[in-house]
Amino acid sequence: MPERKLFTLGVIGGIIGGCLAFGAIYAMTKQNASVYPSSKPVQVVDSSGAYALQNAFVQVAKLVKPAVVMITTEKIVTYRYWNPFGDDFFDRFFEDFGMPKFRQQQPKTYKKKQEGLGSGFIVDQEGYILTNNHVIQGVDKILVKMMDSEKKYEAKVIGTDPRTDLALIKIDAGRQLPIVALGDSDSIEIGEWAIAIGNPMGLEETVTIGVISAKGRSVLGTSPYEDFIQTDAAINPGNSGGPLVNIKGEVIGINTAIIAPYMAQNIGFAIPINIAKKVFKELKSTGKVTRGFLGVYLQPLTEELAASFGLKETKGALVSSVMPDTPAEKAGLEEGDIIVDFNNKPVSDVKDLQQKVADARVGDTVTLGVWRNKKKITLTIKIAERPQEEAIAQKSEKEQLEQYWRGLKVKDITEDIRKRLNIRSGIKGVIVTDVDPGSPADQCEITPGTIIRKIDNTTISGLKDFQSLTSKIDKKSSVTLWIQQEDNNRFCVLKGEQ
Repeated sequence: MPERKLFTLGVIGGIIGGCLAFGAIYAMTKQNASVYPSSKPVQVVDSSGAYALQNAFVQVAKLVKPAVVMITTEKIVTYRYWNPFGDDFFDRFFEDFGMPKFRQQQPKTYKKKQEGLGSGFIVDQEGYILTNNHVIQGVDKILVKMMDSEKKYEAKVIGTDPRTDLALIKIDAGRQLPIVALGDSDSIEIGEWAIAIGNPMGLEETVTIGVISAKGRSVLGTSPYEDFIQTDAAINPGNSGGPLVNIKGEVIGINTAIIAPYMAQNIGFAIPINIAKKVFKELKSTGKVTRGFLGVYLQPLTEELAASFGLKETKGALVSSVMPDTPAEKAGLEEGDIIVDFNNKPVSDVKDLQQKVADARVGDTVTLGVWRNKKKITLTIKIAERPQEEAIAQKSEKEQLEQYWRGLKVKDITEDIRKRLNIRSGIKGVIVTDVDPGSPADQCEITPGTIIRKIDNTTISGLKDFQSLTSKIDKKSSVTLWIQQEDNNRFCVLKGEQ
């Protein structure tokens, strides 16, 4: 009986405890109901500023995309069948056994269509489109597709400017076309928004966003007019020729190049739109771009060279060679002259002088401030039209030839150079006039003024020896150079292509 009493009391106690717990929970729920009302939605943070910025990107995309086009190109390429034994191996084999040359009629080549991809943007309602020269160079057919239609239009080339990698093409759509607004690339600041629009990897209407990472970049080394805008807005193959725009929807650049993705990511380059404006105007009116021309070869002025010429700073451009029958020769420019100002405007470096000359009008007479024999003189020179590259390449024997190899440029050691740089008469070889940054020569710490005396233990007497030796060296092979820098001789290993 005692056990039954205890059980009964336990049951009664459990019921009472449960009731008390339920009452407490109910009371707490009522108390907090005003704090967490189930009938009201969750309140989000006010992000009107973020929404405004987001809407700006949306509006830029809507504004610009209709004027951005996809460019596809076609080119018929001839390939050669590869025979590891030689093209006439089987003919000779059967001929040795008195059998006919049954392969004589077999084709040794075949043709295949090669396709390319790029972007562009409409700058004139009549159908003029700006793009990169490398997108359409050497192709047989150019097809343009706008983003509001599946129709493709065949385009014709109005003109190209390989030196800035720009091209102007035109389509006849039979209607007025949407165009982009062109901004002012000179006024952009590092850190501003940058929006790239194009067709990367064939993905149409792609919009990527970043900032202006840097200005005034010269990274490809293919032209003296490189002045790229650097951006981290994603640019990929297929973006070439497409617009880089600001937050107002104005085009500030033309997407052109990227650093190889296996080396770096989100480092892209665009041609400033102010350069493209000038090129567009001339290509549309004449089909070509006219630039000023002096007729000199230039090299950067290093601290060592500046000191040797009696200058305290490296501002200016050193004349390494004067072309015959050019405005420079007629004006009296000489090797070793340092051009320090152009039409009374200071010259900061080689690139600055090249741009000033290119922008000068053909036929204009300008003055050059020249540092010669440790004093400044003034020369008057008449600007000529820059000839085609092929014409420039045809140098006479009067002009000292130069050879480019593995990032360095060399020439013969003339008597003038010996006297100017105090090179002893017994020293033979070639002298370095220019070195590409980041090249194997640069990694070997070769600088302008360095004398290359031996290649792989073979003595170099001049430019002809240098050209003969280097032409036989496999481009992937490393070579040992014996060089002289000032009065010091040393060896260095010049690496081949990896």
